[in-house]
Amino acid sequence: MRSLAPLSRGEVRPELASPSAVDVTFRGTSPRIEIPKMRSLLALIVVSAFLCLAGSAMAQPVGQFPFALTREGQMLGGVEGEVAFFKGLAYAAPPVGPLRWRSPEATAESSEMRTAYEYGAPCLQPSLPKASEDCLTLNVFRPFGVDGPLPVMMFIHGGAFVGGTANDPMFDGAKLAQAGLIVVTVNYRVGVLGWLTHPSLSEGGSGNYGLMDQIAALHWVHDNIAAFGGDPGNVTLFGNGAGATSIALLMLCDEVRGLFQKAILQSVPGRVRLRSRQEAEAWGLQFVATLGPDAKETNARAIGPARLLAAEKKLLAKVPLGFAPTIDGSLVREDIAAGFAAGHEGRIPLIIGSNDDETDFDSEPDIAEALASSGTAVDDLRKLYPDLAKASDLAARFYTDKVFSEPVRLLARLHAASGAPTFRYRFAYVPEARRTNPDGGHGRELQFIFGVEGVPGAGIFSRRDRELASRMRSYWINFARSGDPNGPDLPRWDAAAGGDRLLLITNDRTASGDDPFAERLDRLASESRK
Repeated sequence: MRSLAPLSRGEVRPELASPSAVDVTFRGTSPRIEIPKMRSLLALIVVSAFLCLAGSAMAQPVGQFPFALTREGQMLGGVEGEVAFFKGLAYAAPPVGPLRWRSPEATAESSEMRTAYEYGAPCLQPSLPKASEDCLTLNVFRPFGVDGPLPVMMFIHGGAFVGGTANDPMFDGAKLAQAGLIVVTVNYRVGVLGWLTHPSLSEGGSGNYGLMDQIAALHWVHDNIAAFGGDPGNVTLFGNGAGATSIALLMLCDEVRGLFQKAILQSVPGRVRLRSRQEAEAWGLQFVATLGPDAKETNARAIGPARLLAAEKKLLAKVPLGFAPTIDGSLVREDIAAGFAAGHEGRIPLIIGSNDDETDFDSEPDIAEALASSGTAVDDLRKLYPDLAKASDLAARFYTDKVFSEPVRLLARLHAASGAPTFRYRFAYVPEARRTNPDGGHGRELQFIFGVEGVPGAGIFSRRDRELASRMRSYWINFARSGDPNGPDLPRWDAAAGGDRLLLITNDRTASGDDPFAERLDRLASESRK
């Protein structure tokens, strides 16, 4: 592919070139045109006409439109306020038909112009009726009219590996992008289509297709993010829950070394035990059996999505954690805690933390499983948490500490011991409007980091809520820029340094200190080693 001379503002060549980005400037005295509100065909006609006139000497600029040249084609984005966005960009070929349950394949090179105003479909899952198998897309947010190269933050959503989408309004990257960052949010295969391992379907015994998708997205960012003003050599991965688990596995994966330089693990269940290949295949055989007596003779890649989802929903009602990453011997070779203990993770700067309450409306099966696996009785919990009286509160606190708080501390200690900069936190802030009747806290920090309000799952912020949100974003942004979350006008965040130092974020203050829960976490750690 031949390269072209750099493009100046207001100049666009319609032929495909090496990835680059410009803001197309319309000059004249006519009112500003809001491209995202136009029909796609009309938008293409108008923009194509002005592309031919670009560079001519005219009067004051009255409208600007973000434009990027990538290997997949010419992408025309939209603008809201100070942020340009490109939504629904394909980073891999649709995993449909013969590509179902296979590693993602690259998209074809193109010279076509495409609009990128709307999100692509979420990946297929029972809870979203408009989801689709054709879902391997990502979204890019960047400050409009700001020159790069800029730091890149790539977000991997949670959802217990069976749900979730980057298209959630909660994950709008505009607030972060306004600070001078490129934000990328990624859709990846979930549930049966993301994690099914079956002897007759899997390649090399691996069912980690969701993880393969994330790796493909990382390669896309490395190859294309410069077209949006991003720095491919300064990429930070961040995610919550299943997203954090994915990032921890990527830190242990040799295949992606060098594709990201920093990581933020929010509420990572660090001691989670992954299925072996044999266990995953046994589960896969069980799932295929639920498809009906003809499933063995039927080409599974031809089974309709509705039939797959019905079987998945039925099976997940019995085994909520049925689909998840597997130790395949290739991409995933060990459990997260074992890999960190062996020093196999990338020695990169890390923020890691959890919330003071990690329960939510989906936690009941997880809490029951945590209690059952530990063999802990309610009387034992009363000794561990003497300030709690209700059995439900005891169980919830134990679940939070056993699944998140103690494992997060373990990973922080192990990573800090490797010599890599490590910053640990605990988030205990509750929005002022919810303090009289607080709900589950898993994922509560997300609305503060993304700074969203008034969308499902996020309330309206008070003045103090907004101040805390601004502080949280500043920590994350500083870290993405330099690997250190500290900055002017922020409370000092001490590095973990192998001890129990962490940043405590409460209703009253944000400050570094020794972990007040260290003693009980020590007791839980000793139980985990038995």
